[in-house]
Formats: sequence, C-alpha cells, structure tokens
Amino acid sequence: MKKEVSSGAEKAEELTRKSNNSTKTKNSQPAKAKAKTNSKSKTAKTGTKKKSVKPAKNKKEINEKKLKKQQAREEKKLAAAKIRAEKKQKRLEKQLEHKQKRLDRIAAFKEKRAEQREKRRARRDMLKHESKEARIQRKAEEREAKIEARNAKREAAAAERQAKREHRLKVRAEKRADRKERQHAPGFGGWLAAVIALGVTTLALGTMTTFGWMNMNGMQADMAGIHTQSLYELNSIVDNLDTNLAKARVSNSAGEQVRILSDIAIESEMAEVVLERLPVGTQLTQNMTSFVNKMGDSAQSMLYAVARGEKLTDSQKASIKYMYEVNLEMKRIINELTSSSNEKEMLKAMKGKENSLMFKSFGDLNNNTIETPKEINDGPFSDSIKKVTAKNLEALEEINSTRAEELAKEYFNAYGLTDARCTGETIAEQIECYNVCLTTNDGEMFAQISKKGGKVVMFDSYKDCADKNFSVERCTDIAQDFLGALGFDNMKAVWTSENGTTCNLNFAYEQDGVIFYPDMIKVKVCEERGIVTGMEGIAYVLNHVERSADDATVSESEAEANLNPDFEIAGSRLTVIPFDEQETLAYEFYGSYGGNVYYIYVDAKTGEEIEVFTVVGTAQGRALM
Repeated sequence: MKKEVSSGAEKAEELTRKSNNSTKTKNSQPAKAKAKTNSKSKTAKTGTKKKSVKPAKNKKEINEKKLKKQQAREEKKLAAAKIRAEKKQKRLEKQLEHKQKRLDRIAAFKEKRAEQREKRRARRDMLKHESKEARIQRKAEEREAKIEARNAKREAAAAERQAKREHRLKVRAEKRADRKERQHAPGFGGWLAAVIALGVTTLALGTMTTFGWMNMNGMQADMAGIHTQSLYELNSIVDNLDTNLAKARVSNSAGEQVRILSDIAIESEMAEVVLERLPVGTQLTQNMTSFVNKMGDSAQSMLYAVARGEKLTDSQKASIKYMYEVNLEMKRIINELTSSSNEKEMLKAMKGKENSLMFKSFGDLNNNTIETPKEINDGPFSDSIKKVTAKNLEALEEINSTRAEELAKEYFNAYGLTDARCTGETIAEQIECYNVCLTTNDGEMFAQISKKGGKVVMFDSYKDCADKNFSVERCTDIAQDFLGALGFDNMKAVWTSENGTTCNLNFAYEQDGVIFYPDMIKVKVCEERGIVTGMEGIAYVLNHVERSADDATVSESEAEANLNPDFEIAGSRLTVIPFDEQETLAYEFYGSYGGNVYYIYVDAKTGEEIEVFTVVGTAQGRALM
C-alpha cells in the first residue's frame, strides 16, 4: 500500500535532497580545480627548469669545443711554420755549401793554372839556357826515369793481381773441402723414425747454421792471412824507403840521385796502395797516407829537377832529411807490429776492436810520429804572399838596357867591375827585368834589374867560400850596408843561419817598431871574404808600399797567456805576417819547448794562435818547418 505523504513534507524532503547534491558538487569542483592547478603548476615548473638549465649546458660545451679547435689550429700553424723554417735553413745551408764548393773549385783551378804557367815559364827559361848536349842527356834521363816508373808500376800491379788470384784459389779450395765434408756427413734417416716433423726441421736448421759458421770462420781466417801478407809487404816497403832515403841524404851524383828518387817515388805509391788494404779505419792511416803521398810527390819533383840538370836546393835536402827521420820511426813501429802480430791479433783488428795491437800501433803513428810537414823555409815567412803587380814600381819610369848596365855598375862598384852587359830580358814572378852579366877580376856575377825604377831584384855571385873569418854579427852589418847602398832602407835582420862558411840572413821592412814580414829580402854573405855573394828581393819589390799597421786590440801579456804554459819565451815583438792570403797583425814569440826552438804567432786582434814554426838543423844551417 502506497504510503501517503503530505505536500509540506514532500517539499521539505526535496529541499533536503537538493541541498545534499549541491554540497557534493561544490566539494568535487575544488578538488578537480586543485588537481588541475597542481598539474599546470608542475607543468609550468618543469618547463621553466628546462628553459633555464639546458641552454647553459650546451653553450659551455660549444665554447670548450671551439677553444680546443682553435688551439689545434694554432699548434698546426706553429708546426707548419717550424717545418718551413727548417726547410728554408737547410736550403740556405745547401746553397752556401754549393757556393763554397764552387769557390774552392775556382781557387783550385786558378792555383793549378798558375802552377802550370810557372812550370812552363821555368821550362822556357831552362830551355833557353840549356845546351844541346845537356838537352840530349836530360831527355835520355827523363825517358829512363819514365820507363823505370812504368815498369815498377806494372810489377806492383802484377803482384797485386797475383795476390788476388791466390786468394780466390784458396777460397775455392776451402769451399770444395766444405762441400766434401757435408757430402760424407750422416743423414737424417734414423732421426725421421724417432722424432716428429718439427724436430727434424729444427735439427736441419741447426745443421745449416753450423756449416755456415764453419765456412765463415774459414773465410775470416783466410782474410786474416791476406791482411798479414799486406802488413809484411808494407814492412818491406818501409825498409826499402829507409835504405833509399839514407842514400839520398849523401848522394851527390845526378845519375845516382835519379835512380834513388825514382825508387822512392815508386815505393811511396806502393805503400799508399798497401795501406788501403789493411783492416784499420782511414782515421788511423790518414796521416801516414798523406805523408807517403807527399813523399812521393816530393821525390818526383826532385827527380824532374835533377833530370833537368839542376842541383838539389838546401830546402829539398832538408826535406829529404825530414822524410828519412819520420820514415825511420815508421820503420821501427811497423817492424815491432809485424814481429808481434798473429792471426788472433789480426782477427781482433778485423772486428774493429780498439784494444788490438794493429789499432794501437797505427794510432801511435797517426798521433805521435807522423805530421805532414809544411814546406821547409829558410826563416819565418821566407815565401811571403805575392801581389799581382809591384805597386811601389808602378809610378816609376821605365829604363832601357843601357841604363840598366849603368845602374849595375853603380850598385856593384865595390866589387871592382870590369864590365857589365845586358844579356836579355826575363820575367821574375810579375816583374819584368833585365839580365845583367857582371865581370870582375875574381870571376862572373849575375844580376836582375827591374825595367821600372831600375831596382835590383836578384843578385848572385859564383865565388866559393872555404873559411870563416867573419862573425854572424859582422856579416849582418855587411848585409845591412849592402841593402842601404841599393836603396833598401829601414830593413831589419829577422833570421840568421850559417853553415860554417856562408851566413844566410833574412831582412824585413821595419816601421814604427813593427816588422813587416811580407816585405822581405834574403841576403847571403861569404864569411871568408866578408862580402855579399847573393841577394833575392822579389818579395820586397812585390809587396812593399808605404802603409801603417793597425792597432792591436789584444795586449802582449794577454797574447802570451794563450801560449802553452811550458813554452819558455826568449823574446817577442809585434809583426805583420802573411796569413790566409792577407796581412795580419800578430805577436811573434820566440822560445823553446822540450829541447826544440819555436816561433809562435798570435793574432793581435783575436788573441788566437795562428802560426807555429819549429827550427830544424840541416847541413846548410838552420831552417824552419
């Protein structure tokens, strides 16, 4: 039964229901709004964080990458610039090297051409005054010398070919013996049944190595024998040189000198060939090779001079004496090496061991015994530099032959001349001269008078001196007066040497206390008669001009401090010397060390020691080397 409800109650109930629904609706809307608001806030917060952090991180990374790239580019540029600079430096060094080589070649060519001109000029002069008989004899001797030299060269080549042939035969015999021994050696059949393939391979390799080692030992022993034979050959050559040099010191016959000098020239060439075959480095044999080479050239030069009918000069005889003394020491050391050497020592030398006897002996030869000598001179800078023209004669008047004869009579009036006649013209170095023959009651004399200015360039007398009646001091005064009479003033004696009957003096121009060595005159005084018998003034005429020396930037005490402390100084003075093709201001120190006398020159600008001469004794007196 349906319940009956009043209208008032119904309205109240309906209002209550609406009120409840409204409350639920209000409560649900704020929650949704709050949720929505929270969602939006989170979204906004998240978006804000992304926009503020992420761009900063990207910018930092980009800056670091850019910096690294920039640094890499800079390093690459620096490396490229360094490479370019190195290439440029190498290119410049190469250009300078090529330029220097070219200049050296040009200088060598000019020097060689000058030597050839001088040889041709000397030969023309020789042929001009050579008699028919002398020419025939000279040509015969030259042919004989060439034949002997050619035969000796052929014999040396034949001996070398024979040695090579014997070496090849010995090597072949050794190889045949090795092959025969290998053919009769046990095979590998038994081993193949007992070991695997790897073991067989290892054994085969070991066997091959053993045979190779045995063969190499045989070859080394064979080469040691060859080197020993070369050492004995060198010993024999040095012994022969000793004998021939000893003969050359005393020989005075032209025919005997030709034979001896030919042998020395040939043996020097043979020694040079043998030295190249020895198992030592070139740094140990370079001085010895240079010495024997120079000895051969000197012997050949002397040979040609003797073949032309000339006498050996004092300088050449002094060179023979020096070569004999050095070769004698070489002979002693090589004889000791030959007697003490054996196969073991030779193998050590072949392996390059520095404690071997071969290295020690040749080291002593290279460092202590052999010093390739400079040209032996009469005194300091006796062969001074030559200028192209005689500058002090250029402005002087040229004279004729008649005037040259008149001047000769005036210059040598004290000799009691009976006649002076011009016999022709010549060129002494770069000076045109008249040849004047002077006649006296005691004999003939010869002089060369320059065409320009009429200066005495050379004078020679044929008078012999047998006794000593005048001292060196008196001879010096005589020479000084002689030069003054010829018009050579301000000359000072800088070198004296005597052989018992003749006094040889070198005079140099002196100005303001400085000695000018390029302006030099050599004078020879007879100690029996007390007269000048020879004079040579080419260096003075070529070099002398009015000039003054530069100021020294190094004091004498500072220059002395650069010398060997054990060198005992006997005297010193300021000089101008020819050095490196120019005139150099230098201090000259004269003294002794270890029993020998030396002249040492120190550059007055740099304090550097630039020239050293040692005094040697010869049969003709003192000489410098």
